[in-house]
Amino acid sequence: MPDTSTNNKRIAKNTLFLYFRMLFIMAISLYTSRVVLNVLSIEDFGIYNVVGGIVGMFSFINGAMTAGTQRYLNFAIGIDDFTQTKKVFNTCINIHSIFAGFIILLAETIGLWFFYTQMNIPDSRMTAAFWVYQCSIATTCIMVISVPYNAIIIAHERMNVFAYISIVEVVCKLAIVFLLLAGNADRLILYAFLMLCVQIGIRFLYGIYCKKNFPETRFLFIKDFKLIKDMLGFTGWNLWGGCAHIAFTQGVNILLNIFFGPSVNAARGVAIQVQNAISQFATNFQTALNPQIIKSYARQDYSYMYNLVYRSSKFSFFLLFLLSLPILLETNTMLIIWLGNVPEYTVQFIRLILWIAIIDAISNPLMTSATATGKVKVYQSICGGILLMIVPVSYIVLKLGASPSAVFIVHLIIGVVTFMARLYIVHKLIGLPIKGYLHVVVQSIAFVGATAAIIPIAVKILLGYDSLLNTVIVCITALFSSFLSIYLIGLNNNEKKFICEKVNRLYTQLRKNDNDK
Repeated sequence: MPDTSTNNKRIAKNTLFLYFRMLFIMAISLYTSRVVLNVLSIEDFGIYNVVGGIVGMFSFINGAMTAGTQRYLNFAIGIDDFTQTKKVFNTCINIHSIFAGFIILLAETIGLWFFYTQMNIPDSRMTAAFWVYQCSIATTCIMVISVPYNAIIIAHERMNVFAYISIVEVVCKLAIVFLLLAGNADRLILYAFLMLCVQIGIRFLYGIYCKKNFPETRFLFIKDFKLIKDMLGFTGWNLWGGCAHIAFTQGVNILLNIFFGPSVNAARGVAIQVQNAISQFATNFQTALNPQIIKSYARQDYSYMYNLVYRSSKFSFFLLFLLSLPILLETNTMLIIWLGNVPEYTVQFIRLILWIAIIDAISNPLMTSATATGKVKVYQSICGGILLMIVPVSYIVLKLGASPSAVFIVHLIIGVVTFMARLYIVHKLIGLPIKGYLHVVVQSIAFVGATAAIIPIAVKILLGYDSLLNTVIVCITALFSSFLSIYLIGLNNNEKKFICEKVNRLYTQLRKNDNDK
């Protein structure tokens, strides 16, 4: 039986590394987003997002393989089987290489046809868009081949390495911004090409580290057909779920392009960047917990697994809500300060996308639990089937004359329905108590969300008009109110005690350092 205290310390340590990575990346990404939008223009920024989205339609294959790779590696390491870990890793390399070739085939045939016949791109920018498309294909294939290396680092819980390499990546992307300002070439083509170069460099960094530190990553051509069959069977059902993911991301993006043009894609692109920045708070926390969820299932320690799922869902909400509430209340002023030139519909998109991100973050630990069992047929067929409805329903509402924001309202409603389906299916798969989940997670986050919002909304109404000072006051009030609600309502006694001990220990250490000086 694992040492729970050791596991908790490892989770805390890995979470800190991931948050250090996230804060650094967020700061640079917010700056680069503003500069890239201004350098490329709203139209070119929209073209880059939607053209990359065509290739993204085929990357659902990569998403399906990623889930399988992470699950099988975590499981093999969880039962401490080096030989099996080596087999899984090398099998993943072979399968991912084949799938990368398959993506190239699809992208250069069906994708290219779609690019030339269905996309709403100005004639003057078609050549630039074509080269963006080719760079996006190459970037996607490199990311596909890199997945096993990323997965083995996460499975070994070396989050510090994951953090350091990610920081190198975002620094390189910052350098791209300055090269765009200095270059004389077509800036859209140059941006796509330089992003491809960054991805190639990061791929080599992951490969070098893994080969030096994990003996199981030394390449061998594995002919374990049973393992290949199991992984492909697992992947087959994940492909269905992957189709759903592409439908509500790139599929909706392309719908917006067809109905409204590149400027609306630019608004969505900005909203997605905000979503990604905020979601990282929950993603990093879950990345640290997910290996433990799968490993605890492998050891059949179900009680510990349930507690991890509760904790992951609940704290993911707290982390996202804490940051989202100020943004939800002061979206317009924040966008003007950040971007200056704000694409139309961006405010509505961001507000809706943040609620979608919160629902997804709460749901993700349930998805990890289902993945841990390896029995994903029912889970993916039902949940994927529900999520696939986003595109046809969005198409219908847009055809009826709805505004662009309607697609995100459709997504939000279907996301809530999918969450309820996930909870029921996971209950059947691993025996996760529904009443326990509703009490520990849903009831807790509902009370926290409702009480935290009251004071900042009242302050915003009393202040009346938008200004920088009023925005600062509302944001500070929202943060304080959220912290207070989370501590008083959201945490149980053990969690409060743990936090108090950590704060007291930090305070004692700081006083000791001051006295030493």
